[in-house]
Amino acid sequence: MGAKARFAAHLQRRVFCALALLQEGAEPTGSDMILTTKTKIAMAGLAYRAIAMGRAVLGRDDCVSAERGGLKWCLDLREGIDFSIYLLGAFERSTVRALQKLAIPGSVVFDIGANIGAHTLGLARSVGPAGRVFAIEPSDFAFAKLKRNLALNPELESRTHAHQILLAAEIEAQLPPTIYASWPLLAKETVHPKLRGRLSTTSNARVDTLDGFVEHEGIDRLDLIKIDVDGHEYPVLKGGAKTLASFRPTLLMEMSPYVQDEQSHGFAALVALLQDADYSLEDASTGKTILLQVDELQALIPDGASINVVARPRKVLGKAPVR
Repeated sequence: MGAKARFAAHLQRRVFCALALLQEGAEPTGSDMILTTKTKIAMAGLAYRAIAMGRAVLGRDDCVSAERGGLKWCLDLREGIDFSIYLLGAFERSTVRALQKLAIPGSVVFDIGANIGAHTLGLARSVGPAGRVFAIEPSDFAFAKLKRNLALNPELESRTHAHQILLAAEIEAQLPPTIYASWPLLAKETVHPKLRGRLSTTSNARVDTLDGFVEHEGIDRLDLIKIDVDGHEYPVLKGGAKTLASFRPTLLMEMSPYVQDEQSHGFAALVALLQDADYSLEDASTGKTILLQVDELQALIPDGASINVVARPRKVLGKAPVR
């Protein structure tokens, strides 16, 4: 075996090893299998190094135009979300599957914390030409990439409305100059010690509330909200109390007690809000019921980790309670 062949085989073994670890960590089967974000980023970094070395041998850089699952992407392989799409075909595949079940043709869906469009494009495909997706992302970095990825998929772009907005509990809230919107695999700059995110500017964003946005856009139906805003879920939903009560949308959201507790409101406030709004929880990956209790959730989710949950309204627009 020649030197180049041995090198290629070595890279292949490293990538396959990292890929297996990533797949296991992406779809936990119990609390003991839930990996921290720091561990997931470290695993992805291992795979990235192997891929980058191989691409360098071929004279290729980290910027890739790729098609995965029929969707076209402009990807930066140094970024965690982008690299996951490149290597695994999707970001958070179990979440993709859950969203495919929840977003049906004709649905109206909000993607709050859309980032680069990792779930936006799939949602737009699921709702079909009769549906609408509203993608909301406040960071300059991610919003530019979101617009670029939408432009690569014109059929989906036509049914997607992208807005650079930060949703808050009240319209008078101050726009933070930076938010976490980038997950570098080679952290040469300062990142959050557990979340591993890098701050990005919000120079072109404006502040609104969920209720205000629904009113401004003249929205008369809302079936599903996907929300992943790294600890700011509580103010977003608090500013949408009327929307939750009126439309009773299903929520697919990230739950991460340690990130919530870094905010002034704390994790307990988010749980109380969902309880007051009469929602129940289930694991987005398995469909198993999860008790909507602070102690139960904190015991389930390790420090530094998160899970995605589906929050379903117990009563839907005057219908019988959901069992």
